This record gives sequence, C-alpha cells and structure tokens, in this order.
Amino acid sequence: MTRIIELCKKIGCEYAENEPMSRHTTFKIGGNAGLVVYPESEKQISEIVKACKASGIRLLAVGNGSNLLVDDKGIDACVMILDEHFSEIRLVDEETVFAAAGAMLIKLCRFAYENGLSGLEFAYGIPGSCGGAAFMNAGAYGGEMKDVLYKCSHIDSDGNAGYLENNDLKLSYRYSAYYDNGCVITGLYLKLKKADKSEIKEKMDDLISRRREKQPLEYPSAGSTFKRPEGYYAGALIQECGLKGRSVGGAQISEKHAGFVINTGGATCSDVLELCRICSDTVYEKKGVRLEMEIRVTK
Repeated sequence: MTRIIELCKKIGCEYAENEPMSRHTTFKIGGNAGLVVYPESEKQISEIVKACKASGIRLLAVGNGSNLLVDDKGIDACVMILDEHFSEIRLVDEETVFAAAGAMLIKLCRFAYENGLSGLEFAYGIPGSCGGAAFMNAGAYGGEMKDVLYKCSHIDSDGNAGYLENNDLKLSYRYSAYYDNGCVITGLYLKLKKADKSEIKEKMDDLISRRREKQPLEYPSAGSTFKRPEGYYAGALIQECGLKGRSVGGAQISEKHAGFVINTGGATCSDVLELCRICSDTVYEKKGVRLEMEIRVTK
C-alpha cells in the first residue's frame, strides 16, 4: 500500500491505515482494511484507481456500507469511501435530478419532495448512499431504482471518466452492470415526475411509518438479509420455520421482522454467516426454497 499512501500525500487525499471497517458499515461489523482513502474529487478517484491497478491492489468503493458485511479478519484492499465530498444534489431540468454517489438516499428523497417531484417515495428510509442504491438497484414497497435511474457517471478500471445509461445499466433485481465492470460510480441521473407535494409527502410519511413499525431500525443491520425468492417472502418463510428470534453469538433473527439479521451487540461476521446458513438450510429443508443472501460479503 506504500505507493498508494505516497500518492495520497502528493494529491492531498485523506487516508487512514488499518482502519476498522466496523466504522464504515451499518452492521457495525468487520476487521481492519489495510488502507482507507477519502477522495475529494473525480480526479483523485482516477489517480487512486490507476495506482491500485498498477500496483495490483484490489480497490473496493463504499458509500454508507448499508449492504455490506466485512470479514472479521478484515479486507486486503484499498477501500475508497465516497462521503460528503460527493454529496451534491441538484436539478438538471424540471424533472431531472443529479445526485453525486456519496449523497444519502434519504436526502435525495427529501430533495425530490421539496421540488415537487415524484418517483422516489419508495426509497424514503433506505439507509444507503445514492451510489450504493444504483449499484444494487435498491428497491422497496413495489418500487426500485430502475424505475427512475437512467444514467450513471463513473470512473472506469483504467481511471477514465465515462457513463452508462438506459439498457447498458443492466438493472434487474438487486443487480446492475456495476457488480461486474470494476467501475466506481460517481453520480446518478434520475427522471422523475411533477406531482402534488402533499401527495408525495403523504406517501413518504406512510412508508417511513411502516418501516419504523415493522423493521428493527433500532439495531445495527444491513437491511433485508435475503433476496426475495420468486413467489415468496424470505421473512415469512423464516418465521414459518420457527426461526424468529434465533441467535448465534451477537447475531439474531429479528423478533420484529424475520427478514432481518441484526447485531444485538458484539456480533461477528462469522456469527452472521452461521445464522444465515441455518436460515437457508432450514428453509430449504422445510419449504424446498433456497434463500440467497442479499448482503454483499467481502474479505
């Protein structure tokens, strides 16, 4: 990592060595990353991407870490955090919004409401960054990013600026082209629709109320733990198998919503993975349905 550290010093990019990843995930779990960098511009991202490629160092871009489970032994990689330096949200035209990748999704939803724009109500309360929402095509309550997202800007694996739009984004259930292409998302372009602000607010208030009532928001987690099996709901299957409240170490299947694995305090990555294995095996044995984790696990 010495070469990357020297580069950070040269270009004025903040960095931290042996940084606990538990500080950068909503699960509050994870060992140390060898190096964490905090770029302030696309130029800095480009320089770091090129240096990592030249040095054979794996690069992992992270926003709010709301869908990430990090190995207890840490990450042998350079972790790039896109934070407040990439938090701009602005109108492109009357119905088009640009959001930088590090902006929080909840702030984007509020910005849309303030400008009388509908289409993002489903995302209100999802705790991720805009870049993360695009990366995984985040969705809830019948809506998903692909309904409004039509273009992403990025820095590719060679350090060049570019973009993908429309079908090239390959947006599908909890997937986008960015899962495989090695690019760092820097910004999103969304097409929304003018609507009555009171109606937008009513829908947002309803959905956030439903989240607070049904989801264990008071505990660290990575949101919905499993993908929705076709024709079923993961939480319902887990509950029907009598696993609600089951725990391994500090990890527990939430007693409030069986679709969430939560950190009740001191949970490790191993705890979470073992509990998820128990869920998957039990549901398959009793229901014949194989659960697939939605959370990204990395080491």
